[in-house]
Amino acid sequence: MLDYPLWKKLLVLAVSVWSILYSAVNFQAPGEGFISQRINLGLDLKGGSYLMLELGTDSYLKEQLQNMLEEVRGAARKEKLGYQNLRVEGETVALNLRDQNDEEKMIAALRSISRDWNIESKQGIVRMSFYPEYRKQLLKKVLEQSIEIVRRRVDQTGTREPIIQRQGENRILLQVPGLRDTESLKRMLGTTAKMTFHLMDEAEPFPAAQRAVSPENSLLKDEKGQFYNIVKTSILTGDMLVDAQAGFDQSSRPVVNFRFNSIGAKKFSDVTRENTGKPFAIVLDDRVITAPRINEPITGGSGMISGSFTAESANELALLLRAGALPAPLLVVEERSVGPSLGQDSIDSGVNAVFLGAALVMGFMFVSYLLFGLFANIALVINLTLVVACLTLFGATLTMPGIAGMVLMLGMSVDANVLIFERIREEVNNGRSPMAAVDHGFQRAFGTILDSHMTGLISAFLLYIFGAGPIKGFAVTLSIGIVTSLFSAIMVTRMLIVMYLRKTKPKTIRI
Repeated sequence: MLDYPLWKKLLVLAVSVWSILYSAVNFQAPGEGFISQRINLGLDLKGGSYLMLELGTDSYLKEQLQNMLEEVRGAARKEKLGYQNLRVEGETVALNLRDQNDEEKMIAALRSISRDWNIESKQGIVRMSFYPEYRKQLLKKVLEQSIEIVRRRVDQTGTREPIIQRQGENRILLQVPGLRDTESLKRMLGTTAKMTFHLMDEAEPFPAAQRAVSPENSLLKDEKGQFYNIVKTSILTGDMLVDAQAGFDQSSRPVVNFRFNSIGAKKFSDVTRENTGKPFAIVLDDRVITAPRINEPITGGSGMISGSFTAESANELALLLRAGALPAPLLVVEERSVGPSLGQDSIDSGVNAVFLGAALVMGFMFVSYLLFGLFANIALVINLTLVVACLTLFGATLTMPGIAGMVLMLGMSVDANVLIFERIREEVNNGRSPMAAVDHGFQRAFGTILDSHMTGLISAFLLYIFGAGPIKGFAVTLSIGIVTSLFSAIMVTRMLIVMYLRKTKPKTIRI
């Protein structure tokens, strides 16, 4: 006989009430009610910005080769090996040995620097390049690092639920729902924000015009066109920063206050102590921001960047420094904008599709199974509120494919009830009593229902793992709908039927 204990009834009631409350908050204005979570609308529903970014791998590799060149220069000097014409050729660093007998010593010195270099020597010319596998891993790491930095930068703008995904080997897909100002977004992402601290050439720190400098130095300029003769090797890098905030100096001019970690603070203290009275430059993306003189040792691990800042540019620089420097520049190769009116049209179309689908399914169930169909329709409504409540609880982003998943879920939700009701109908036709027919119908249909739901979950799981963007949203909505439909068919529908049979005790049932 059918047995439905009190705790099961209370569980179904509690879950149903919770689903109704959690789904209803999405129809209230933000800030109303005691539940703060809401379903976030995707780009196709809310409008916003779409950018396809391409990582400047060529410039990154060029920078790595330049670093390799400096390491080669240092190793050769340390071992006192003569060379000439140290240069970058394509994706290799090459040099000419003055004495070909130093070939083995030079190769040994270079091997001690890195095992990831492919070193070749022929007729006194030594060439170094990255091994193909190491180069591939290096670019993959750079892309992953860039994705994380883009995420930090976009999140700090106050936008919600940006979609940031890898596309191919060197591209990043960025979707920011609700953001209209694409220019500020492109400006923020187009800035590498690589900050370094350099000592300056004491003999001629501020040359009047551009001229040749020694290989150890670089000639950079600021926004006003003033040139600075700086030592190429940095004394500190921005990755040692732990915080950066916009502020004002004593003259009420916008500045950026920064603070180093413990390692950076000690190094900054040592450098300023050893170079008191000397000029040094703070460089951002190969442009000098400020070039003060070290008047005294800076031991607190913090400092201030001043310059021709506005309040907005100081805030933007502080945000970029907090998020971290991009390892390579990002280029915008595709840009689209979705307006709010188009998003509202999509919402209206999606809602109409859900309601029309629900109405057709509920009408079919009632016509086909009468009172039992009404029970299935009640379970269908509970199932729909459960899906919306779960999406709200997880703070999920709803897109048009997600709405399509809801429409598909409506059909799958009643599919389990159809299997049960058809089984009950067979049992009634075989002469069983209403109680026995319902009991056998649920028991014998359960295995088939479980199998069908598990295969659906596996499909949704694969879509989530291998899909991207809207496909993942569809998979999430479908997965939640499969789980909730199992609950509504087995728990809700069964409870309603059992309550009806125990209260009325009919001799026959029409189904």
